[in-house]
Amino acid sequence: MAEQENGLPKVFISYSWSSTHHQEMVKYWADRLLHDGIDVILDIYDLNEGDEKYAFMESMVTDPSITHVLVVCDSKYTERANAREKGVGTESTIISSEVYKRVKQSKFIPILCEFDGSGEPITPAFMNARIGLDFSTPESVNENWEQLIRLLYNKPLHVKPKKGSIPSYIKHDTALPANEPRAKFESLRQAVLQEKKGIKIYRADFLRSCLTYVDELRVRERPDEEDLGQKVLNDCIKLKVIRDYICDWLLLEGGITSDLELSESLLEMLEGLLEMKSKPNSLTSWNEKWFEAHSVFVYEMFLYVVAALIQLGRYDLLRELYSSHYLLPQSPGYSNLDFDDFSCFHGSSELLQDVLRPGENLCSPSGELFKIQADRDDLKFHDIVQAEAVTFLVAMLSEVYWYPGTLHYISHHERLPVFVRAAQHKHFEKLAKVAGVESATELKDRFMSALSQFGFTNSRQFFRLDFKSLLNLDGLDRLK
Repeated sequence: MAEQENGLPKVFISYSWSSTHHQEMVKYWADRLLHDGIDVILDIYDLNEGDEKYAFMESMVTDPSITHVLVVCDSKYTERANAREKGVGTESTIISSEVYKRVKQSKFIPILCEFDGSGEPITPAFMNARIGLDFSTPESVNENWEQLIRLLYNKPLHVKPKKGSIPSYIKHDTALPANEPRAKFESLRQAVLQEKKGIKIYRADFLRSCLTYVDELRVRERPDEEDLGQKVLNDCIKLKVIRDYICDWLLLEGGITSDLELSESLLEMLEGLLEMKSKPNSLTSWNEKWFEAHSVFVYEMFLYVVAALIQLGRYDLLRELYSSHYLLPQSPGYSNLDFDDFSCFHGSSELLQDVLRPGENLCSPSGELFKIQADRDDLKFHDIVQAEAVTFLVAMLSEVYWYPGTLHYISHHERLPVFVRAAQHKHFEKLAKVAGVESATELKDRFMSALSQFGFTNSRQFFRLDFKSLLNLDGLDRLK
């Protein structure tokens, strides 16, 4: 498509002088286009006495600086254009089929002013197949004006989405039969986008299908101990598809659904995941290693939920996530307590060590897996590391143990945006709300005390990591 040097659209209007009223209507449209920042070439403005009319028309149509030609189609225009095709037409501003064929056809936009008795637009024969804009009544002009302007500026209302990454079920050899969660999510997505009633029902169906898929992968009979590490890895790969669906759901509804409604569904979903970490009731003898895939998955899922809430700016909901007590399943894998804090979502797997990096000593096999599986464009591994840093901060302030495995993958001088921004008071207030503190001094003092209490300052595993610098503790709440 041709463009002016300044990148703005420039149009030529081709029309027939069917009547004085029709000419005035075309002039009104031209003036309106000019007011919308579009350069317009129109014979009554740009054709001077002594100019050759047909040469003017043809030069405008073939001029490379003209980005579009608006062809104002009515019965008189169509009659004269069809007559010119037969060699008998004389109207100066009528485009012939010969001229039309010499120019890229996407340059022409039919403006439909008349329709025949069967409801078909009246257009020249050589333009019959082109889609036009209905300008047959003042109401239709107003209805379609924005569409015309968007077309001229090449700013369509509906933009084709960016091509995503290859689905997990295609990339991996292991089959991922997640058809029901996929279908349920699509139903929920359409319900949200179309603002249907009963979205809560669609949401509940989707989350239930996710939990059902996760539950079906739980070990219900003694596995082969020799290949147990590979089975844990394979199950983690299969579970990743549910991680992505839940992230898609959160990012879809997180910007529009109320805290009360979203938190109810989110906390219920997280409690459902806790049960997936435990043994099924049908097992009478078991080994905790059998359930490591689900333990790691729940840990990963929790970090992705935190990362999504940070991205969405849902700090009230994030505070509720950390301050809530979660109902524990009735299982021998848990204590006799009925509730636990958010630390119950942490998980680990020693079996992954042997299949991910045989012969090496990984500080966090779970963190290594999270790094390998971090293939989303909207929630990158750096976002997951940041989510764990926030979780670790809240854990220390709550005097709750949390081993931040992904922090092994952050460089010594790396900065995390949520803590860098918290140098400004307005952003510190958000972090303080999540952390449950009143001031930057309180946050720093309590965190450093807890860090020492839990032994992280003396741990050789984190000897290269300066937590004070990573969390910007000396720079918090210093700016307006």
